[in-house]
Amino acid sequence: MKQYIIRRILISIFVLFGVSFLLYAIIRMMPGDFISQVTSGNPQITEEMKENLRALYGLDKGIIEGYFSWAKDAIRGDLGTSFVYKQPVTQVIGDRMWVSFALAGTAFVLQLLIAIPLGVLAATKQYSKTDYTIVAVALAGISLPSFFFAAVLKRIFAVELGWFPLQGMVTARADLEGMALFLDMAWHFVLPVTVFVVTSIGGLLRYTRTNMLEVLNADYVRTARAKGVSEGKVIGRHAFRNTLIPIVTMVGGSLPSLFAGAIITEGIFSIDGLGQTALNAIHNGDIPFLMGYNMFIAILTLLGTLIADILYAVVDPRVRYN
Repeated sequence: MKQYIIRRILISIFVLFGVSFLLYAIIRMMPGDFISQVTSGNPQITEEMKENLRALYGLDKGIIEGYFSWAKDAIRGDLGTSFVYKQPVTQVIGDRMWVSFALAGTAFVLQLLIAIPLGVLAATKQYSKTDYTIVAVALAGISLPSFFFAAVLKRIFAVELGWFPLQGMVTARADLEGMALFLDMAWHFVLPVTVFVVTSIGGLLRYTRTNMLEVLNADYVRTARAKGVSEGKVIGRHAFRNTLIPIVTMVGGSLPSLFAGAIITEGIFSIDGLGQTALNAIHNGDIPFLMGYNMFIAILTLLGTLIADILYAVVDPRVRYN
């Protein structure tokens, strides 16, 4: 196991270098740049002044030269200073990623608690009214665009009924501290979390149901039933445990989304998370932040894959790494 982990980490380092170069090249080839955005509409800014500003911000270098300059600093832990926020990129990410994590993490836990049991229930009652109802709800969640569903929730529960805040993270002009502040933020997160859960639950639910059906039709499950093992033990000990590997794979792949933020949902509800920050950076051509943000996601993706591979041996003792 130790050799496997070390080998995967070394491979991940080479993958990160390849991904970083591709990301840098793509970002640098985007139309427009930060200087064009901030000087747009100002007739007093000459082309010479723009070129001087590009040199000041390091945008006068070619893609290859600019990448190696960025990579040299990144290896030392310096991802540069955000053009838009005038702060180190690591600080901008660190300040906002926990907001996105609080939002997406809460939704993710609820998603697991709802989707997995419902998927198992639908599989054990295949072709029944319960199965059809659960699958219909899952398909409805998958089909709902997040921006449309968010707009409907805001219209009904925030505007018409006034039960929840329309947007933001805390109540304006309310000097709250401690538990009162926590409860106020939680109340503001109810609608965004609902959007996350409803629009994301369908994929995991159907994934669980499909794998559970496959396992329930296996020979060893029929053998266990023939031996007189109770249905609860057949489902819990024999069937469900063997569906955990594909579920672990899907859960491991969800790690980046817990911290990366959701651009659409955070934007609609005016939540200052990483998703909304990344959208602003794209609009303004903030290359240092975009590189740091994308590398942050890449590292989380590789880390999630590694964690999922390690958990395979935990959920299934037959899995061994040689």
